[in-house]
This record gives sequence, C-alpha cells and structure tokens, in this order.
Amino acid sequence: MYVLVSPCLLDPTLRAEGITKESDLRAFAAALERCRRFGIEVVPLPCPETAYLGRGRAPGTYVERLDTPAFAAVLDRMEEEVLAVVEKRGPPLCIVGVDSSPCCGVNTTWHDEKIEGRGAFLARFPDITTVDVLDFARYRVYLAAPLFSGAERDFNTKVRDIMEKAYFDVYLPQEVGDTDSGRARTSQREIFRRHVAALGEVDAVVAVVDGADADSGTAWEMGYAHARGTPVVALRTDFRRAGHNEHVNLMLEESSTVVTAVEEIVPALERVFRRG
Repeated sequence: MYVLVSPCLLDPTLRAEGITKESDLRAFAAALERCRRFGIEVVPLPCPETAYLGRGRAPGTYVERLDTPAFAAVLDRMEEEVLAVVEKRGPPLCIVGVDSSPCCGVNTTWHDEKIEGRGAFLARFPDITTVDVLDFARYRVYLAAPLFSGAERDFNTKVRDIMEKAYFDVYLPQEVGDTDSGRARTSQREIFRRHVAALGEVDAVVAVVDGADADSGTAWEMGYAHARGTPVVALRTDFRRAGHNEHVNLMLEESSTVVTAVEEIVPALERVFRRG
C-alpha cells in the first residue's frame, strides 16, 4: 500500500516563500506519521512549480505565473511520470495534496482567485482519490464506550478494528486497565489521568451510546470532547429512541454526529474531518 503525496510534505522549502505556517508543518508531520504508523509507503509527486519557477519563488496564482504553454508541457511530462508509477505499482490509496496550491490543491486552488476544485496538476488524475493534508493528518480517535461486560468489550474491539482498517489510530480505554471494579484508588486516578490526556491529544471521539440511557462515563467523555472543540461521532445501534426527534439524550445528540451502524463510522469521521 502506498500514497502519492505533494512533495512539500517531505520538503517544505519547495513551497513559495512565506506561506508555510507552523500549523502546516504540524499537519505535514502528522500525515507522514500516519503513514509510518500503518506501514503505508510515501511516494512523492514531482513538483511542477519548482521545476518551472525554481525554489525561493514568490507566491502567485496559476494565471499570474503558470498559465503558459511551457508550463503545460511541464505538466504533460510529469503526468506521464506519475501514470508510469501507477501502472507499475497499481492504484495508490490516495493522493495527499495541499489545499489552495495552484498545482496540488484538493478542494480549493488559486487560479485567478481562490476557487473550488483541484489544482492544475492534481486535476490531471481525476480517477485517483485526493485528500487534503489537513484531513489526512486527522487520524487519532478515542473510543468512548461502556466496557463492563465481555460482550461490550468484544464489541468495542470490533469497532476499533474497523477503524484501524481505515488507518485510524484508536485509543481503547479497556486496554489501559479500565476493566476491574477492585482497582486501588491510585490506579483509579492514573486511569483517569491517562484517559483525559488521551482525550486532549486525539482528533475525534467515537462514542457508543447504546442502552436505555448512555453510559455515564461515555457521556462525560463526549461532553469533555465537545467543550474542547473535538468532533464526536456517536454510534447508536439501539432501536429505542429517547424522544420523537431524538435517538439518544438531546444534549449528546446535538453535540455529535449520530450514526446507526458500525459501517457508518468511517464515512462519518471523514465527513467531520473535512468540515474541520
């Protein structure tokens, strides 16, 4: 498995001068760490802008700097290079691009002004899925769920495994000792500290809210995440409803994206990350 990535993820000096922020560098590092975590090979795309304009260039739109026959020839040549890689290796998982780039934008690009759509280079590959680096860099998930019975723990493991198959790194509380009613007070404090620390580091929370009422610990974790601005996806497979318009308690529902099947979790995470 491999991904094609904008080369500036590996070498930010390829970007136009003055546009790279610390938040960009953190996102680049997180995207590469996700690949390392799951053994996804990183294959850099060639950089058409650097090939045509060189390093140390000033920022500019496609129309200002790149709308020339000579640059179109550069794109033609580099497109052939990338298609040769795909033919040899098979389709990549995706292309990880950088929004707003005149060449490697995914959702937006600077044409003559900032518009929706792919940049001039990524537009050459309409059959390959593209993901903006800020979205690809969000992959750490906290699974909040009751864990008091074997059935609950087995279900949590199933949910975790589904997310990890989609390359999400999941923090599962039952794997850090939170399974014993006879734990000592010191252990209790340490478990709380570790869970709160994990909630402060993840990019999203997935919460299982089945039952006549949601588990109190899960509800607390959802509220804490919402207060921090961390998106929450709530899984409610229970067909009982809390009200005519509610799957579950309205405070939990209004602070989360509710899905009703395990198979809906990954698409929901991808949607909330795109909105973020």
